[in-house]
Amino acid sequence: MPNPFLDRIRADELTLMLGIRFGRSTDIIRIAKATGHHAVMIDLEHSTMDLDTVASLSTTAHDLGLWPLVRVREREYAAIGPILDAGALGIVAPRVETAEQAATVVAAAKFPPQGQRSQIASLPYFSMRPVPATTSNPAVNEATIVQVLIETPLGVANANAIASLDGVDILAMGLNDLTAELGIPGAIGDPQVLEAVSVVAAACRAHGKPLMVGGTSDLSLLDRFRKMGASSLLLTGTDGDLLFAGAQSRAGDFTAWDGARQRGSR
Repeated sequence: MPNPFLDRIRADELTLMLGIRFGRSTDIIRIAKATGHHAVMIDLEHSTMDLDTVASLSTTAHDLGLWPLVRVREREYAAIGPILDAGALGIVAPRVETAEQAATVVAAAKFPPQGQRSQIASLPYFSMRPVPATTSNPAVNEATIVQVLIETPLGVANANAIASLDGVDILAMGLNDLTAELGIPGAIGDPQVLEAVSVVAAACRAHGKPLMVGGTSDLSLLDRFRKMGASSLLLTGTDGDLLFAGAQSRAGDFTAWDGARQRGSR
């Protein structure tokens, strides 16, 4: 039972993920598909989105061939089951600092014997067709991604133990939170950050887990992280950030055009 999303990353093929924080319509999923993205990360940690919206976005993504992941709110592990039942095929758990915390996420996200996810016969993954647990459990476990976010010095220190856990599929680093924790907010190129990336990358190599590095769109830094062992999975940005950048650019074009027009009329 292959996982096309993980297989793509393991083959080192560029894998683009769009963060969704403000979008509520499935149009945002269609935009992600049309612009060459391979996955979406629906961000509950920084939004007021409800579960029905998560279900609509997730199932649309799956139907269009995109992998739907949902970043849950910190420590809201009881929400993981309903989110997956609603159609998500991945959980992004923020601020994981210990192997015990990561194991709790795995237990909530995976069916027995790998975890403790509550049984359900009809899932969007099978187009709501009732499927026996003997078939559905291993298939859905394989399809369901568990990505843990390393965002603190303690998480970095425990990266090897976290990466060693069966059921943790991807380690990711949230560099904005990490720099804030280190007392150097936004200084993503700082030697302390580079050392942290090196430590987590080594843990991922040791246990055959992909590493995603998020928090910057600086291509020179991303190139450096790739050389250090970061995977081909990249977050292109969140919908709000990209909307702001596009609106700012378009407004700047109009302002420059109007200035040139006025100068020409003098």
